[in-house]
Amino acid sequence: MHRIDTDAHILEALDALVGIDPRLEAVRARAGEVPLRRTAPGFASLVSIIVSQQVSRASADAIEGRLVRLVNPLTPDAVLSGGEEPLIAAGLSRAKQRTVLALSCAIRDDGLDLEALCALDADQAIARLTALPGIGPWTAQVYLLVAAGHPDVFPAGDVALQAAVADALSLSERPNPRDLAMLAESWTPLRAVAARLFWAYYRERKGHEAAPLP
Repeated sequence: MHRIDTDAHILEALDALVGIDPRLEAVRARAGEVPLRRTAPGFASLVSIIVSQQVSRASADAIEGRLVRLVNPLTPDAVLSGGEEPLIAAGLSRAKQRTVLALSCAIRDDGLDLEALCALDADQAIARLTALPGIGPWTAQVYLLVAAGHPDVFPAGDVALQAAVADALSLSERPNPRDLAMLAESWTPLRAVAARLFWAYYRERKGHEAAPLP
């Protein structure tokens, strides 16, 4: 599997995507710079994505900023030692508190290896991640995209991607996750770069960043 690890990989993949779907040439022209969007695999990266669930990028950045000040270093052991209090003070919802605590337990007690997950194929990795409480397909797919550099995942549940695709391709309405996932099949095997492209398009259209990381 060819990982997306460099800006050169992004440019190469964008050229290939335009070849696959000529409609994306205009999207690319409007989107401007398409960032690499990579983070180091591991606990801190996945927690950042959990924090980003269903909130704006600005809100997620603010919550994460408080969290890393209150739990330093941000590790499973430190989270479990601190318990719920610092998670509440950071502004995590009750559901996200449970998810972060469950993830910490899975790593400390059950041997979950988030770095090793990055070497699996997407379906296997997503199945293992979504078996954890509070981690759904969007969170697992974004983790593979930004932490593993997986080339062919598309978080169709992302509202900004739904809006960007509808606008860019002049769809009559915003696609639901199932319809967007089906539409994105045509961008295989580079769906992760297509997601980056539409996040960049959204940024240019709306004037603010919507991509969850980084």
